[in-house]
Amino acid sequence: MTATGPNRVPTATERAASTGSWLLPPLRPSTMGTPDDLASRRAALGALTRPTPDPEVAVQDTWYAGVPCTVCTPPEPRDVLVYFHGGGYRLGSAAQFTRFAARLAGAARARVVVVDYRLAPEHPYPAALHDATKVYEQVLAASGTPPIAVGDSAGGGLAAALVVACAQAGVTAPRGLVLMSAWLDLRCAAASFRSRSATDQLFSLEAARQAADQYLQGHDPADPLASPLVADVAAFPPALLFVSADEVLLDDTVAMAAALARSRVPVTTVVTPGVPHTWPSVAPDLPASTAALDLVARFVDGLSAVDGLSAQE
Repeated sequence: MTATGPNRVPTATERAASTGSWLLPPLRPSTMGTPDDLASRRAALGALTRPTPDPEVAVQDTWYAGVPCTVCTPPEPRDVLVYFHGGGYRLGSAAQFTRFAARLAGAARARVVVVDYRLAPEHPYPAALHDATKVYEQVLAASGTPPIAVGDSAGGGLAAALVVACAQAGVTAPRGLVLMSAWLDLRCAAASFRSRSATDQLFSLEAARQAADQYLQGHDPADPLASPLVADVAAFPPALLFVSADEVLLDDTVAMAAALARSRVPVTTVVTPGVPHTWPSVAPDLPASTAALDLVARFVDGLSAVDGLSAQE
């Protein structure tokens, strides 16, 4: 695995620059320090050995528009996915999700660009969205065809927020959207936060409120770029949504599916009982995880067949 890419490593000033044409809110300095417990969790995750992906999938660390990314490329890719990892906007990295991204790349026969977006509380909203739009814009320019946006948990919210940002700025949106256990409403008011609290071992109302506070730092949680569930979704692309029947984010996905259906956006929703939050990435050996990736592959197949695509970069 090599560290390379189309761009040089950016300076701190360049990383802090606003995304000019996207109509995004400006970057803001953090008003919070890094909590000790969060620093400890990050250190523990960072100490883990980077998982070894499928040897047939090439893995490369690189930069897109000044944002660090990891690219997983299977033999003869026929499409491009831009993937946003979960972690409540405050945990996780491209390295920690490489194994899942490589499995996704192999299943979908697509190049997967994993965005190592900036995390809260050091980089509050909208830093992650600035990174998402920068990477998306360069991938779009390089391929000439809109990629498919994929995300799980907070990364699912970020993927959906990217679609909202595209609509607001008049930028060509992703051709498809795949969301897994997506956190789509930072107001944290869904009934499933309480009705599924006993069955969700990975996320909770308390954790969601804390993560939202650290990410938003006073910004309105009802902003569609922060909570895409409240956005006008009429311009959304075809979507494939996954959620566990037992997780606290169940209602976010159900509500998004209903909104898409009302707007006549093609949507397929998979509600799976007996699996954890973000099961395709956190529990890869479950049959349900294999089944989910198979569905993603078929979804990508359908989009690629319509457009007659072959990945270029």
